[in-house]
Amino acid sequence: MLKIINRYLDDVRDHLKLDKASESEVMRELESHIEDRLTEMKETGMSDEEAALACLGFLGSARLVAHQFYEAHSQGSWRQALFASLPHLLFALLFALNWWQGVGWLVVIIGLILGTALYGWLHGRPIWLFPWLGYLLVPVIGAGLLLLYLPKGWSWLAVVAYIPLAFWLLRIVAIQTVRRDWLCGALMLLPVPIVIALFIVAAQGSWFLGLDVIQISELANWIGLSFTGLAATAIAFVRIRQRSLRISVMLVSGIILLTLISLYAGPGLSFGTFLLLVLIMTGLVFSPAILDKRIRRKELKSLEKRHPEAWNAKTGQ
Repeated sequence: MLKIINRYLDDVRDHLKLDKASESEVMRELESHIEDRLTEMKETGMSDEEAALACLGFLGSARLVAHQFYEAHSQGSWRQALFASLPHLLFALLFALNWWQGVGWLVVIIGLILGTALYGWLHGRPIWLFPWLGYLLVPVIGAGLLLLYLPKGWSWLAVVAYIPLAFWLLRIVAIQTVRRDWLCGALMLLPVPIVIALFIVAAQGSWFLGLDVIQISELANWIGLSFTGLAATAIAFVRIRQRSLRISVMLVSGIILLTLISLYAGPGLSFGTFLLLVLIMTGLVFSPAILDKRIRRKELKSLEKRHPEAWNAKTGQ
């Protein structure tokens, strides 16, 4: 196939933001359509170059074609939507049924999340994976908190070893998630401000590792309801096709959940803290988009330095 066609197909692939299975299906469909078009045009007497230019002119910009394919193929099934909601529902049950008081249940749920996240990561990173990945970060954060309780002689050494390892892991997860689709990164990070708000509410009165056990018991049903709200958000995200609506759903649901937490928390969550958490949530939703732009800019600069001809072809210069 002509270089101009291959370049066009590469541009479409760069903007698809679909899982590997859907991407392969879309690219096969598009390649087949282009080949049929080229054959028809060359039968009218056009040269290869003329047929290619006419075909691409008919299709339109690569970004627009990718957007159309995205809306046609990005909607997940109800099965995928329910599977995406499962980690939130597991934590909802953990509190609603008071399982959080048993370390065994917590270990089982974290183990299940770890196994499921690894399976999804190694099998094409489907859309249901990213809520599971968000909870996979919980043990990483928890391990960092537990390091604070080590003897003084060991704590600094453990922290020095832990911080580079934690950042290395978070960096890999963040970059690979953004390469798949920055919206998936936003979905992964959405529970963070909600969990922070719940932690603030629970961190009152008698402390154990920063948590008030009595306070958690009294608010267990409300905490479970908050995680159920996150589950509903995950379902809506998977079933919606349009990217703008997916962003709106995350922002609106996040604000609603933070408002709900501030209402049942009473004085435990001040208005200033609420606004700060809304800002954090907004930043987390859009930070993967910023990371995505930085990665793309870095890749283009690297391509320009190592392969000037390929860079000129990609940028149309």
